[in-house]
Amino acid sequence: MLAAIAGGALAGGEGSGPIAVDVGHTLQAPGATSARGRSEFEFNRDLSVHVVDALHARGWAVSILNADGRIASLRARPQAAGEAGAAFLLSLHHDSVNAFELRPWTWEGRARDYNDEFAGHSLFVSRDNPDTAMSILCARAIGARLQRMGFEPTHKNGRRRSYADREHAVHYYDGLAVLRHARMPAVLFEAGVLKNRDEELLLRDPVRQARMADAIATGLSACLRNGLPADDEAGADRPDRAEPPGP
Repeated sequence: MLAAIAGGALAGGEGSGPIAVDVGHTLQAPGATSARGRSEFEFNRDLSVHVVDALHARGWAVSILNADGRIASLRARPQAAGEAGAAFLLSLHHDSVNAFELRPWTWEGRARDYNDEFAGHSLFVSRDNPDTAMSILCARAIGARLQRMGFEPTHKNGRRRSYADREHAVHYYDGLAVLRHARMPAVLFEAGVLKNRDEELLLRDPVRQARMADAIATGLSACLRNGLPADDEAGADRPDRAEPPGP
């Protein structure tokens, strides 16, 4: 299967190996907390249902990881994907902001915090993954389809993470365990910023979740069935390039 990917594309759909969809975080370590107090794990799980449905609709077999929130460790995620024979690993998350950027507010009588400055999705790949080139290509394809469907990315992560593709908000994050320990191409997707009070409500909307999942599945399917990385692996793994200053 990995040889087929390295050659540029999968034949597509059933028979080409499942796509592993990882629900980020766990019940014990639920990740970020939204502006209104809901855990990131709950957002990740809700989005995963729509992503799995959208991939099934395009003929893909899907291996869902951590749906119950009880997976043992970060490294257990790519290990489970490998055991399932996955051709690709997609890890679903939702973003937050630095603690010093938070502002206090009260929601339903409880003290909460928020930041309405940042909103939008972003994507991450690791140069320690054995197929960074294909990871970047699929992240770029997902990001392009999301923008085509009207979803706007955030560039807040560009303050700390260099770009693999600035236009589509694809960043290098080499140390992410779920990406670097995967033996197949892998992308971590941040669906939006939970601390943004308006975006939090959008991220909870099942209709919008389904639209976002459709964009993800469309971009990923196009990449895996037809994609050929522009860079070879050595090029994809090169050190950070100088980037022009952001807007």
